[in-house]
Amino acid sequence: MQGDPVIARHYGPGGREHGGGIGRLIGYVVDEAARRGERHLVTDTRGERLSPRSALRFAGAMGRMALDRLTAPDRIAHIHMAGRGSTVRKILLCGWARTLGCRHVLHLHDYHYAADYEARPGWQRSLVRAMFAGADAAVVLGDPDRRLAVHRLQADPHRVVVLHNAVPDPGERSAPPPGPPCILFLGRLSERKGVPELLQALARPGMASLSWRAVLAGDGPVEDYRRQAETLGLADRIEMPGWLDRPSTEALCRQADILVLPSHAEGMSMAVLEGMAHGLAVVTTPVGSHPEVLRDGDSGLFVPPGDVQALAEALDRLLGAPDLRRALGARARARFLSDFSMAAYGRQLDRLYAAIGAERAPGSAGEGQRP
Repeated sequence: MQGDPVIARHYGPGGREHGGGIGRLIGYVVDEAARRGERHLVTDTRGERLSPRSALRFAGAMGRMALDRLTAPDRIAHIHMAGRGSTVRKILLCGWARTLGCRHVLHLHDYHYAADYEARPGWQRSLVRAMFAGADAAVVLGDPDRRLAVHRLQADPHRVVVLHNAVPDPGERSAPPPGPPCILFLGRLSERKGVPELLQALARPGMASLSWRAVLAGDGPVEDYRRQAETLGLADRIEMPGWLDRPSTEALCRQADILVLPSHAEGMSMAVLEGMAHGLAVVTTPVGSHPEVLRDGDSGLFVPPGDVQALAEALDRLLGAPDLRRALGARARARFLSDFSMAAYGRQLDRLYAAIGAERAPGSAGEGQRP
């Protein structure tokens, strides 16, 4: 990629500001690249939310890809996708990339893409398979999605790369401020994230006698959950500040003791990684790629999805055992530093881009060929 300082352009729904967990990861990747003296660009394929303007935004993204092909033909198009409408947009965008001859990476982030895929009509499933088969590389979040990509989406197994999510290193943990232990939830307030069960667990009689406070930070039907908390008698112990930017989220993590995420489905939760990075005791569910990241009882605690009693018992256990909280948090942070820091992620991404560039370089065996 000599002569072009921009290594890659990331295409994602909502860009880095309004793209949820995908947007956060894209932002982290861009910042890490800048730290190493490289440049990555970001193009929004949808807008802040799906609206009539989304079609114009998407058309602009296709135009940007065509312009890149003319002015920077070696630039990698890194296309981030989930299920539902995101898949439809990415079928079109990846098809456009193949038509233009762009080197492109397809990056699957969905929490349960197998179900989304099976729910589609046969003609759409054929298009999804063609999209995965046509990419220079398909990035997935863990082994379950790797099996899905290879065995059901017909991706070339040599082109499927497991790349767990990552977050920046916030530095060594300092002592949390004095006061009751803080239980922190980060993510969209929703049934899928297990928020109803979390509120029920916090309202259990055994929790009432313990000293704690909780912050549930994220967007979604916040007012509905505030009313539920009030009905359960939790209004004076729980804050729900809504969506927070990155500095505010990091400030919350520095004040917290426990990160809880009782999700029913996840790919690889950014919130869990942020909890690990900050050395928090993590309570979550063994869904998606979480078992590849945490070991139950060693670097975190697993509870079954939807099990209010198990969730309450895990929180009760941690609230009453500060030494256990610190030990779990320390081991979680050590695991993060070894495998899930942005520095390690950036190196893996560089190797992937370099391999794609080498494969399609003039004179290489794969030049001009599609998988």
